[in-house]
Amino acid sequence: MIIGFLALGLAGGILSGLLGIGGGIVVVPALVYIFGLSQHQSQGTTLAMMIPPIGLLAAIQYYRAGYVNIPMAAWIALGFIVGGGIGAILVQPIPDVLLRRIFGFFMLLAALKMIIGK
Repeated sequence: MIIGFLALGLAGGILSGLLGIGGGIVVVPALVYIFGLSQHQSQGTTLAMMIPPIGLLAAIQYYRAGYVNIPMAAWIALGFIVGGGIGAILVQPIPDVLLRRIFGFFMLLAALKMIIGK
């Protein structure tokens, strides 16, 4: 299991550094469908996983290349902290199957917008 977790973290990290995705699009579904966690467990585990690294090495590389707007990132992070707390409270009563469908719907919308949109 540990090797599987490390492989998942490596895949999520590579995709995060490469495309800016990883936690939500790679790790959450893998925890549900490969490791058998509930949607709630997968989301909570993924959020806990991202606390220490949260893309630190990737962000440093982007910063060195001049692709990081620090003031913007700081304001977004502040909103993300508050929003994350609110979202964690609101998600508790949502049934697991419904939460999985909502999650999938948002991934589908994002994918369609990226593929079809301007």
